[in-house]
Amino acid sequence: MSNIVNIEAAPSPDLLTPDNSVVMFVDHQPQMFFGAGNGDRTAVINATVGLAKAAKVFDMPVVLTTVAAESFSGPIMPQLAEVFPDKKIYDRTTMNPWEESAIVEVVKATGRKKLIIAGLWTEVCIVLPALSALAQDYEVYVVADASAGATPEAHEHAIQRMISAGAVPVTWLQVLLELQRDWGRVETYGPVTDVVKEHGGAYGLGLVYAQSLSGAHAAA
Repeated sequence: MSNIVNIEAAPSPDLLTPDNSVVMFVDHQPQMFFGAGNGDRTAVINATVGLAKAAKVFDMPVVLTTVAAESFSGPIMPQLAEVFPDKKIYDRTTMNPWEESAIVEVVKATGRKKLIIAGLWTEVCIVLPALSALAQDYEVYVVADASAGATPEAHEHAIQRMISAGAVPVTWLQVLLELQRDWGRVETYGPVTDVVKEHGGAYGLGLVYAQSLSGAHAAA
């Protein structure tokens, strides 16, 4: 028989929480979207904004970074900038954000070891910092649907490479719900459901429908 101890109703330390994670958005820029070819780019935009709003709801540290914004790739997408209007955007020349000391220092200063990362392209500007952060004992969570690659194969192979190195693939909605985790947390219940209704697709519509029914019952 195995010796199982400390069985209790408690969350795993592996779970993402508003207090143990930092979110990095990498190169959500026009030129990078033009070359993204692994899926629906509109869906990637929606997932990216959903992830950004999730981070904002839970007041998490966020790093925004671009590559060659003025000379090649264009500005960060306006929907993302709108969520964080006062946030500094770190522009780089290197394809690997983890080789930019200012960016690494910002992440380091948070004191958090869980790095949630999303961006374009998966096979370059995401896989490079993911592997670099993993090598320095960070736990890396790649938001697959808020990221995109040049081809389906490039995106998938990059995800598999990161998984092999120890990264964990997630989706933006998974991150949002893991951060909330308990619908009894009333202080974030409303903002979280607002994000779901705005960006959660059919799930969001279902929530609208359910709330309309409860309102109708209350009125009756």
